[in-house]
Amino acid sequence: MLFWKKQQLLVFVAAGLLVVHFIFFGSLPLRRRLEVVRQTRAALELAIANTAAQQRQLPLLREELLTLQRVVGNYEANVPTDRDLGIFLQQIANLMGAHDLTEQVVAPGAEVKTDVLNRIPVSMQCKGKLTQIFEFYKQLQQLDRLVRIESVKLTNDNDLSGQVSMHTRAVVYYRPAAEAGKTS
Repeated sequence: MLFWKKQQLLVFVAAGLLVVHFIFFGSLPLRRRLEVVRQTRAALELAIANTAAQQRQLPLLREELLTLQRVVGNYEANVPTDRDLGIFLQQIANLMGAHDLTEQVVAPGAEVKTDVLNRIPVSMQCKGKLTQIFEFYKQLQQLDRLVRIESVKLTNDNDLSGQVSMHTRAVVYYRPAAEAGKTS
């Protein structure tokens, strides 16, 4: 009988050890791995959903790119590689004359050189009717050279004759020759 009880006790101890081994060395690591797999799957599903959302926006971005390309046009063509400031200032004076603007002053400022774009500030002054000045600006915008208007000051004459004095600070750009060689 004693032998039989010892055998039963050994069987129970062995069964208990198998259960403990299964729990600690089989079940728990598998649960951890299963949780990692679930988290990875959730992350991948989120990435797929984000990609699908971005893919739906792609046609909108293409359309926006085309619109911007139409607006910007050929930017490099509007930023010449040579200074040619005299010719450009003459174009501005001719535009002022074409719109019957009087008391014309077009004067360049000190040139600022950089590696990418050089800039020359230009001061413009004239006098005329507001509609003439407005038409001058419209045509100035259509010139084949990039001009950025920094400030515009319009002042009525004291005698209220309909004449407006215009003072404008603008910047004209051109590319250094070394930079032009890189982009061409």
